[in-house]
Amino acid sequence: MINFYAIKAIYRFEMSRTYRTPLQSFASPVISTVLYFVVFGSAIGNRMTPIDGISYGAFIVPGLIMLTVMTQSVANASFGIYFPKFLGTIYEHLSAPISSFEMVIGYVGAAATKSAGVGCIILAVSFLFVPLEIEHPLLMIGFLFATALCFSLLGFILGLWAKDFEQLNVVPTLIITPLVFLGGSFYSIDMLPSLWQTVSLFNPAMYVISGFRWAFFGVSDVSIAISLLSLAIFAMIFFAIIWRIFATGYRLRQ
Repeated sequence: MINFYAIKAIYRFEMSRTYRTPLQSFASPVISTVLYFVVFGSAIGNRMTPIDGISYGAFIVPGLIMLTVMTQSVANASFGIYFPKFLGTIYEHLSAPISSFEMVIGYVGAAATKSAGVGCIILAVSFLFVPLEIEHPLLMIGFLFATALCFSLLGFILGLWAKDFEQLNVVPTLIITPLVFLGGSFYSIDMLPSLWQTVSLFNPAMYVISGFRWAFFGVSDVSIAISLLSLAIFAMIFFAIIWRIFATGYRLRQ
């Protein structure tokens, strides 16, 4: 039987920490994205030719939202579970009558909620800068939350793996952000030389950004079915890794 009380307690604690730091949790990522809109959408976008019949300012909106959602999901989940490890309070969770699955739901659910909320705020702000029509709004919302959940699982793994703050920041800074930038956030991979188009197909972030863009405009670099399948595969891999970590106690019972 699932311990919903424990899940709720972890979820509410993580969310309350977010509300105590609204500038860091919401204002900072939104302001950063607004600067992208001002520079790329307004200043540069007016000089760019439309891509697949879509103005450049509108074309980059899905990429910017995904850039923020992916990085925020990883950061929120990794810091959320790392601090109990750092302070030693994680042993209270491990000894409490709560399963690892319930623990993951609480932490990952809170991280996904926070990053998806930031993504929704950025989406609302984007209407102030570019004319935007969403062809598949329900799929767009579902894809947004699925991405937040998937990358929160990755962040949870990172928080369990990291031994210090340097390791905690190395993956988002040196891996996640470059992959998202090179995954078609600001361009279509069809604009690249054939060699780099092939290289881009090995970038997992490209499938996520492409699928999210399809929900907006009905155009993408890869099939929406492949994008959805990729998200499902990523989530299953991350779940398997987390299960293995708890099963072996890797970097937990030290």
